[in-house]
Amino acid sequence: MNEKYLNLKEAICDGDDEAALDEVENLLEASANPLDIFTDCVEPTLNELGEQFAKLEIFLPDLVLAGEAVAAIQSKLLPIMQEQNIKGRQKGRGVIATVSGDIHDIGKNMVCLMMQINGFEMVDLGVDVAPMEILRRAEEMDADIVALSGLMLPSLPFMKETIELVRHSSKLGGHTKIMVGGGPVTKEWADANGADGYSDDSIGAVKLAHELMGLSA
Repeated sequence: MNEKYLNLKEAICDGDDEAALDEVENLLEASANPLDIFTDCVEPTLNELGEQFAKLEIFLPDLVLAGEAVAAIQSKLLPIMQEQNIKGRQKGRGVIATVSGDIHDIGKNMVCLMMQINGFEMVDLGVDVAPMEILRRAEEMDADIVALSGLMLPSLPFMKETIELVRHSSKLGGHTKIMVGGGPVTKEWADANGADGYSDDSIGAVKLAHELMGLSA
């Protein structure tokens, strides 16, 4: 990473909103391109933090604070990018839910958070969500991604039903990518039941989303 971004990286890692905004202002005054700030500093920093979280080197509160600092950076830079007609990559939007038969949400929440702070617009539908409700909400927003979580065996038939509904939807079936994960889910199960991809953790889910959308992480 370029030395000019190191102070901003430190502010994000510390979850320090004010310091992050001060550093962004310094970079802008030095004629840094707002999009470069995202692609050359913010995203690599988030990826690094995600890997540290996966290794238990940092914990959920650290990741949440970093996400809040990034949200503050986005609030400052996005209007400038719009004013200057600078377009970033459109990463996509989607819904995420724990399917019927399951009320566990920690894994889902982590995937949702990591997707959001990596630039995906995700709507969290909650837990124990019926297949038809997932389909309805996905169709409403013309979702690029449907992410399904289930940590209990009784949830698998509902996950399979949701996949089939999305696949047969005239609005979603042709382009929407389906990601699945959770304790009883395996790559083999995902492949056999029509999902586009499987991940067993939030970092893998972000990488998978990039791959499915044809983006570089």
